[in-house]
Amino acid sequence: MGLLDPSQKEVLRFAVNCRILTLVLQVLTRFLGSSTPVMYWFPAHLLQEQEPLLRCVDAGPRKAPEQKSPPGQKAPRNCLMKLLYNWKSCSPVTRCILVYFLTYWLLGLILHCNFLPWT
Repeated sequence: MGLLDPSQKEVLRFAVNCRILTLVLQVLTRFLGSSTPVMYWFPAHLLQEQEPLLRCVDAGPRKAPEQKSPPGQKAPRNCLMKLLYNWKSCSPVTRCILVYFLTYWLLGLILHCNFLPWT
């Protein structure tokens, strides 16, 4: 087996660098995502400040929703589902936050199941 010619050396160097970069990015995003709650506090703060649908939540004990829902459909208890059901009435900030987190979740699901690098 002889020495690698220059083109094979470049390909090998590129493959090793890509693998190292991928591992570093995965580790960094896992550390930042799991140990830094600020990444989640800021969107939550924006949602509480910008979204009128979330301002009406009572601080007291939860009561059954008084609003009428379409026939055959229950009123959502989950705040996320409430925002998704009322997509058209959400503010642009809320829409951007929802699109970001749902896209991140969906891409992670698809890429991880196909054994592609995703954190």
